[in-house]
Amino acid sequence: MPPNSPAATSIMTTNENTTAATTTKTKPLQDFPRVSLCHQPTPLETMPRLTSHLNNNNNSNNGPTYHIKRDDCTGLATGGNKTRKLEFLLADALHHQADILVTQGAVQSNHVRQTAAAACKFGLSCHALLERRVPDRRIEEYESTGNVLLDSIFGCTVEFRPSGLDMNAEALAVCDRLRGEGKNPYFIPGGGSNPIGALGYVFGGV
Repeated sequence: MPPNSPAATSIMTTNENTTAATTTKTKPLQDFPRVSLCHQPTPLETMPRLTSHLNNNNNSNNGPTYHIKRDDCTGLATGGNKTRKLEFLLADALHHQADILVTQGAVQSNHVRQTAAAACKFGLSCHALLERRVPDRRIEEYESTGNVLLDSIFGCTVEFRPSGLDMNAEALAVCDRLRGEGKNPYFIPGGGSNPIGALGYVFGGV
């Protein structure tokens, strides 16, 4: 499908203040603000051994060829698929003149690591809530190495939370606190999973 065709570049948007019968309209993908964070397109790598194994198990000589999309090659802070979402989320944050990103994830969250790196690249502060979801870990090592170490290298400040909380609600409460301190926070839900973040996957498919 050509990238500039209406079917490839238009998405449906909704105005929550109108009735369902009048809520949908098309908006060209290129009209949504986006920053450049990714090395794109990422490779599509053939998996010959898996293809052979699955086709042999199915007694098929003409079965499908399996591939893997290498979104570990997006480039930002050792890569990951969340960078796709952050291209649109960061653009929206800059549009709203945010000075700090606030997000949440598990202690060793890849999303948090990439969000911290994206904030660093664009001169924004970053604050993350890290949920202690994995039991029976040596806390001192688990909470100071790996992605947590990279978070700190990128200048991200963190707070830890016990498991089982509504982490998005916790992060929104932090945003309220930061506004009281005179900052202009931009909230990014866990995994960057909201309609703006989803545009990253739309863009990757056109």
